[in-house]
Amino acid sequence: MPADLVHLVRHGEVHNPAHVLYGRLEGYGLSDLGHRMAAAAVRTLAGHPVTGLYASPLQRTQESARPWAEAFGLEIRTDERIIEPTNRFEGKRMNARTVLQPRHWPLLVNPRRPSWGEPFTEVAARMLAAMHDARTAVDAGEVVMVSHQLPIWMVHRALAKEPLHHDPRKRRCSLSSVTSFAWREGADGQGAFAEIAYQETPPDLLAEAIDLGAV
Repeated sequence: MPADLVHLVRHGEVHNPAHVLYGRLEGYGLSDLGHRMAAAAVRTLAGHPVTGLYASPLQRTQESARPWAEAFGLEIRTDERIIEPTNRFEGKRMNARTVLQPRHWPLLVNPRRPSWGEPFTEVAARMLAAMHDARTAVDAGEVVMVSHQLPIWMVHRALAKEPLHHDPRKRRCSLSSVTSFAWREGADGQGAFAEIAYQETPPDLLAEAIDLGAV
């Protein structure tokens, strides 16, 4: 019998002293606060029967998955499909000065796709495929998948039947948050995921955090 629930967990705060968009760049692991946030996220599912654990290949997600592995005695399985999307602004500070440079204007011509990186439709499709495979890879229980803000938000919007293009400032996917999904069987025999819960890390940790890595 497949898993009952799939939980999408965002990584904790990243050590990013230059305040750049780190995207898929190497060398961006968790800060001290980020490690505390990752440990706090595990406590939101204390007592749950977590039987599967996946993480994106990036350092910050692998580090955020370790407390889950230790708490539930699981191996971290790496899934490339739940990685941060590509972004041509990687390594830059995202501010008005960057956006107003004429050489960057071609990247901004189509925010609905978006023109600066991987299409939203592709992000949503690969995430949902990974969730489906993870759900059926275990015999029962619940699955945790440690990913990134935009991929998790794409799943939310796709399942809510909302347009995938959006204002990044209005995403409801804070650092170390847990967004939970259940599989619902349809009358036609075709099933689909449905979002059932959203939990954030303790407010005192969020208040200290700096979240600059997502666009």
